[in-house]
Amino acid sequence: MSQELLIPIKLFFSFTLSFLVSFYLVPVMCDVAFRLNILDVPDGRVKKHKQPTPYLGGVALFFAFIVSLSLTLPFENSMFFFLIGSTILLFVGLIDDLVPFKPYQKFVGQVIAALCFLRAGFYLKTHFFNNYWGLPISFFWMVMLINAFNLVDIMDGLATLLASFATLSFLVISLYFQQYTVALLLTSFLGALIAFFWYNRPEAKIYLGDAGSLFIGGMLAAIPFMINWGNYTIHGYISPLVILAIPLLEIAQLVVIRTWKKIPFYHASSDHFALYLRRKGWSKNKILLYCAALSATLLICSFMFTIGVLPFLLLVVTGGLFLLVWFLVLFL
Repeated sequence: MSQELLIPIKLFFSFTLSFLVSFYLVPVMCDVAFRLNILDVPDGRVKKHKQPTPYLGGVALFFAFIVSLSLTLPFENSMFFFLIGSTILLFVGLIDDLVPFKPYQKFVGQVIAALCFLRAGFYLKTHFFNNYWGLPISFFWMVMLINAFNLVDIMDGLATLLASFATLSFLVISLYFQQYTVALLLTSFLGALIAFFWYNRPEAKIYLGDAGSLFIGGMLAAIPFMINWGNYTIHGYISPLVILAIPLLEIAQLVVIRTWKKIPFYHASSDHFALYLRRKGWSKNKILLYCAALSATLLICSFMFTIGVLPFLLLVVTGGLFLLVWFLVLFL
């Protein structure tokens, strides 16, 4: 069988396998969470769901991804350290779900995971980033994005939906660049995410928990460094900023608002964008549709920019319009 025909078969297999494993494991994790009392209990302030909801969704997601990946992708040194970092994030989040960490304790786990990603070679090293600035900027990016997905996981299906669109965006670009190893990793991740969304959509039967949101954040923080942007476009490093604009806006907005309110930025508050929209009367499904539309727009813009169809100046103008719509919808 020719290599050209084998590639789509592998991609389809990795997606289907991760989807089926995730679809099977999520109800199992629901039962385990109820038996062990690993539940997210409403607090009436930030957590306003109607009844205790099981965590451990992230565990099902992780194992579905690993099962698919182990049967489709060769485990090289870089992949080994990548999986170590991802596993550390999973366990840090899982422990936090069981016995809540203090913020600095969770941050230490995130730092260790980010260092594993750097050790795997996932850092900026193209064009003017090919110097000592590449490592600290890459480290900051990873820790920021890990926390961004942890923060955006505030409503049924939201983090899963945003992660699915971001993964699809990177998948489209990796296929266009013919980077099939990265595409295999992404199809394994995407299949698990889509299956999990079936159970996580409103009204959610299970949550990602910190285990899942930290794992997702780590995955999507590392993925951009697996794509050889510099071989195709000089400004390719901007594309991940576009793809992941919504979780990045979430963390930036929370830091600014909490600082203005004199609340430590790492303390919980009701200033998440999804909660603003809920207070304006939006339903959960309407918020998900809104985020899906924005994410699809970001997918198209990032792809067009990456392949050179959308000029940089026009991307900046589009980004300005995106921000204008974002803040008008939230605050007017």
